Amino acid sequence: MSARINPSILSADFANFERDFNSISNADLIHVDVMDNHFVPNLTFGLPMVTRMQQITPKPLDVHLMIDDVDRWAAGYAETGAYSVTFHAEASDNPVALARKLRAIGARAGVAIKPGTAVEGFLDDLAEFDQLLVMTVEPGFGGQSLIEETLNKVSAARRRINTEKLDVWLQVDGGIDESNIERVAIAGADTFVAGSAVFKAQDRAKQIENLRNLAESGIKHRH
Repeated sequence: MSARINPSILSADFANFERDFNSISNADLIHVDVMDNHFVPNLTFGLPMVTRMQQITPKPLDVHLMIDDVDRWAAGYAETGAYSVTFHAEASDNPVALARKLRAIGARAGVAIKPGTAVEGFLDDLAEFDQLLVMTVEPGFGGQSLIEETLNKVSAARRRINTEKLDVWLQVDGGIDESNIERVAIAGADTFVAGSAVFKAQDRAKQIENLRNLAESGIKHRH
């Protein structure tokens, strides 16, 4: 298993996306946070912007929908050609049905859970998803500190994925940086969203490599 580093463009310069995309060309995917100021208290960009990103990005897009009424809106993001579309379980009436719809369009389907949402209710349905995103901060704003208790959910999900030999990516998002990524990988994550940890670096490509190496070390040292 190898570690994936997906820089969050929430920390990029919104007026210079093309330039900033090029500065992270060794990333695995580009994480795009879509926020509607209802599901979370922040507003970022919607479908037209993601459609444009899809046209200019050299990398597959990992779209994270932090929006209400996701059963209605998620399919449109898959139709842009986004590689992966992750929606919040808390915003969907039927996460399994929505995941199947996204897969039918051709996107990988991910389900995300907030720090306060228990993971147990999703473990039996993991095979229906391509990715489980465990939020390690409250969604809405970048630059927050990792909530340690969320790692228990990462470990529980990793045990189930391994036990059932599932092909499901286990993603973490929030407060991930060089000080904790190895520990988070040991807990069970294999896909890491890093925003400010990447974009604050002078040499972003070098920082992505550094984070990837630390994460790979953590994966190797799992029990």
